[in-house]
Amino acid sequence: MTSLSQIDLIVVVVYAIGIFGLAQWVSREKAGHAKDTSDYFLASKSLPWWAIGASLIAANISAEQIVGMSGAGYTIGLAIASYEWMAALTLLIVGKYFLPIFLKNEIYTMPQFLEQRFGPTIRTVMAVFWLALYVFVNLTSILWLGSIAVTQVAGVNQDVALFGLGVFALVYQLRGGLKAVALTDIVQVTLLVLGGLVISYLTLSKIGGDAGILGGFTRLTTELPEKFDMILSPDSPYYKDLPGLAVLIGGMWIANLSYWGFNQYIIQRALAAKSLPEAQKGVVFAAFLKLLMPVIIVLPGIAAVLLAPNLEKGDQAYPTMMTLLPVGLLGLVFAALVAAIIASTASKINSISTIFTLDLYAQFRGGKNSAAGDGAAASETHLVLVGRIAAVVATLLAIFTARPLLGNLEGAFQYIQEFSGFVTPGITVIFLLGLFWPRATETGALVGAVASVILSFLYWCPAEWVAKYVSVDLAEISATLNAVPFMNRMMIVFFVSLALAVIVSLAKPARADSNRITMQGVSFGTTTGFNIAGGIVIAILIALYATWW
Repeated sequence: MTSLSQIDLIVVVVYAIGIFGLAQWVSREKAGHAKDTSDYFLASKSLPWWAIGASLIAANISAEQIVGMSGAGYTIGLAIASYEWMAALTLLIVGKYFLPIFLKNEIYTMPQFLEQRFGPTIRTVMAVFWLALYVFVNLTSILWLGSIAVTQVAGVNQDVALFGLGVFALVYQLRGGLKAVALTDIVQVTLLVLGGLVISYLTLSKIGGDAGILGGFTRLTTELPEKFDMILSPDSPYYKDLPGLAVLIGGMWIANLSYWGFNQYIIQRALAAKSLPEAQKGVVFAAFLKLLMPVIIVLPGIAAVLLAPNLEKGDQAYPTMMTLLPVGLLGLVFAALVAAIIASTASKINSISTIFTLDLYAQFRGGKNSAAGDGAAASETHLVLVGRIAAVVATLLAIFTARPLLGNLEGAFQYIQEFSGFVTPGITVIFLLGLFWPRATETGALVGAVASVILSFLYWCPAEWVAKYVSVDLAEISATLNAVPFMNRMMIVFFVSLALAVIVSLAKPARADSNRITMQGVSFGTTTGFNIAGGIVIAILIALYATWW
């Protein structure tokens, strides 16, 4: 545990005041205009490409990515970068094939898409599910891991850090909603990238000595060749975490498509774009940033193997590397870490508010809102107020349940992966069928979603539980299922859930009017600029994997 100097504290305070002031400034409205649901939840559908791209990354990168992925770099090596690099390719697919359908149909939440495609039941079921997942898994984890990082670096009490991060993120976006989050995220991401590059530069310089950063990188690859193996072999102790080719052609695709394509707090930025081409430019910008992320997150973790070889846990790598920073720069990089936590937390809070207000509250009040284009039973200003109240309640719930839920767990990052992974295959199934197979039905989609949870639980359920509560004979089968790598498990569950959804859909066809998603006027053609940028991203990925295979 370290503590910040007075100069570092000043840097952090200046950042906090500056970013809060900027958020309030971009949240202002023209005289006489009352903020409506489109303004608050979709930033008036006016986001430019740079705000979309930066906000996608800011929503994604938080303490669990920075600390957890750097820690994985310390223990596993560069192979963990597949999460970032394959996400870049996924973003291109989302931009080319998913966004044209979502934007043409004026989708503003993922549950709304499910209702227009399948029916009202699945909208309500999935809205409730996502709210529970976002509040009690994602938001609690972001705040808990963020508070750990702040405590390790700044030396403050963890409960104080937990409360401070949650309240600041809440107040920061409470007035302006998505606009306050997205239009300030370019500052957050710039700070995050610069801070990460500074740490990478200093760690490599320290390792390289007179030979500089190139010498440091050469020394890393020479002395730690096992840390630069992108595709792990079955004899690797970390094969269960990253099972070989599954990172390229297996279960990672299920996780990535679900996260980047159908996750409200990610896709909401693109849905708020001023136009489809602007949204597509935004996701390409995000793809290039994802290519850069391992340099600023994973590389310091690998460098820590030489600079701090006796760490008890890999998650200590990034905070330990921060102690190498001189006074002033430590404050800057710490501000970047806090920026990542705040941006991700604010994004999650805003999406929780959006789903609760538009997919539950407005529906039960008997009407929709202007964002949906269907008129309003509840007034616009009332819905915005409900959204703000929902944001406050969700944040307080997350703050007060974080320690009971996560305090006794060894790995909060695994907590997120395990519980999200129960439903990720099912979510991917129902959205892919909804987008691209007209015969898919609401019953089939619900069966696919439920099957995903049940099958994932069977794979996850510890053998000792089965032996104790069910049958000793079945415990052996459970142990075999437990041994299946997480990514392979997701792929198996995906295909079984897909098959069940298809069979049920064919057995019980839906009414002709149940599908209100139109494909008329939808084009998957993209601009020359998008195609060139996408080609560059793919070429870089090929080069990276060819070099470090």
